[in-house]
Amino acid sequence: MDRLRDLEMRHLIALDAVATTGTFGRAAVLLGYTQSAISQQIASFERLVGAPLFDRPGGPRPVTLTPLGERLLEHARVLLDRVEATSRDLDEFQHGATGRLRIGTFESISTGLLPQIVRQLLSERPQLDIELVEAFEDDKLVDWLRAGTTDVSFFIGNNGEPGEFETVHLKMDPYVVVARADSVGDGPIGADDLVGVPLVGEHEGSCHKRVNEGLLAMGVQPRYVFRSRGNGAVLAMVRAGMGMAVMARMAIDRDDPELAIRDLDPPITPRDVRLAWRAGRTLSPVAQRLVDIALEVCDQPQPSTALAS
Repeated sequence: MDRLRDLEMRHLIALDAVATTGTFGRAAVLLGYTQSAISQQIASFERLVGAPLFDRPGGPRPVTLTPLGERLLEHARVLLDRVEATSRDLDEFQHGATGRLRIGTFESISTGLLPQIVRQLLSERPQLDIELVEAFEDDKLVDWLRAGTTDVSFFIGNNGEPGEFETVHLKMDPYVVVARADSVGDGPIGADDLVGVPLVGEHEGSCHKRVNEGLLAMGVQPRYVFRSRGNGAVLAMVRAGMGMAVMARMAIDRDDPELAIRDLDPPITPRDVRLAWRAGRTLSPVAQRLVDIALEVCDQPQPSTALAS
């Protein structure tokens, strides 16, 4: 290994060019060097390995590789191919054209916000590999981002230790009542309208906790008749007339003719939807583009610097 510590790319390139063209002069033309420069690079390579790499018959006849030269050419071409592949990969990475992006999220974001963001991202960079890592608990999303399991993550409000994450605010997502379209009037739903009413909702999880705390603050003791971890199952039970649900607006299909969405009066504190990454870590180009698109989709201004959580 010591004898090759001064080996440089120029040695490998010159070896390949001379072997390909058969003469030092044609190799110089191919690479845009002078013939003497090519001769010096081959001579330097030969000093490093301690033996000739070419037999030089003299005159116009082509040079030929020595047995050592043939062996080294095999390695040189493998290394040159690898460097070329690395260069291509570097260009693609820096332009965000390829790579893998792992996004921490929860169901309502996956169905209510991410499709618009991912659609635009993949239209620009169709070779991306995007993985959604979903959780029901805020703490799980924090743990994954902290451990590097995810590159970026959606949060509700600020999470983690002070200064641990950088975040951008995307939108405020209000909690609303969803009911069968034929079961409620046009106005907002008040606390009196929910007292004793059968409810369907999420089974545990951070969102369920926020809804429950909000209802209790309104003076409503929730009476659940059905619970599920899936928003789709909750909405299906509402369509079936099992009861009302209090959900984040983003979790509901607003175009469903069977469902009516009504504001709460007084309202539960809305969700502060944020996108976060580890503080002090440079985002990959594709992760940065995700942040930019998310801000565009949510009609938020592009920050000159990330907001500290």
